[in-house]
Amino acid sequence: MLAAERRRFIDDYLRIRRAEGRGSDDPAYYRALPYEDLSGRLAAQWSMRARTYRYFAERVLGDARLDVLDLGAGCGWMSYRLMQKGHRPVAVDLLADGRDGLGAARHYPPFPRFEAEFDRLPFADRSFDAAIFNASLHYSSDYVRTLGEARRCVRAGGRIIVLETPVYRRREDGERMRRERHEQFLKQYGTASDHVQSIEYLDLETTAALATTLEIEWRIHKPWYGAAWHVRPLKAWWKRSRPPSRFWILEGFLR
Repeated sequence: MLAAERRRFIDDYLRIRRAEGRGSDDPAYYRALPYEDLSGRLAAQWSMRARTYRYFAERVLGDARLDVLDLGAGCGWMSYRLMQKGHRPVAVDLLADGRDGLGAARHYPPFPRFEAEFDRLPFADRSFDAAIFNASLHYSSDYVRTLGEARRCVRAGGRIIVLETPVYRRREDGERMRRERHEQFLKQYGTASDHVQSIEYLDLETTAALATTLEIEWRIHKPWYGAAWHVRPLKAWWKRSRPPSRFWILEGFLR
């Protein structure tokens, strides 16, 4: 990413995140994540993220103590929770911001933090047992490059795990979401937030192609988010509107 693009992306990102009500001055806010949003501003969203994390921790992560690369770590809550479970996390993010980036990790017990881009990771080959993209992979502009760099850092037999990235069955539905999102941002925040051409979603065809190109075997997990969430595709079909995204967990085993 060029320096000018990076700066514009960060400026837009932080401005939108502030407007959405993210972050806090209260250390307890960060230590409660993802289970509770003590600010009350995004409680419904964090309730869903808590369900994702519980499923991930109970059914995907496993019992072995792992060296984990937390890619797109944000404030570091995932690394904090991993550390509580005895894992050895290393947090990576583009932002050092004190409310919504790595600077906010000061509210947790210390763990390694690196300000870096997905596609240029400052680690030796095969340094980690797993790489986790938690609500972050969709910011990539080239999945082959981004996942390839993560793969380089993961040991043979390790895993790449993708959480909280919207998944569509068809690429055209993802592209429609992308256009709608940019239009919404432009109207609401005065910017389309498109200085970096992030892909913003996954689709089944792309996921299959990535498996072949990068020699990854995907296992798809489908957390339960409640009946109302479950029937969203049916409602969209009935209204003849765009199918909603799924928030599956993609567990990739390196071949």
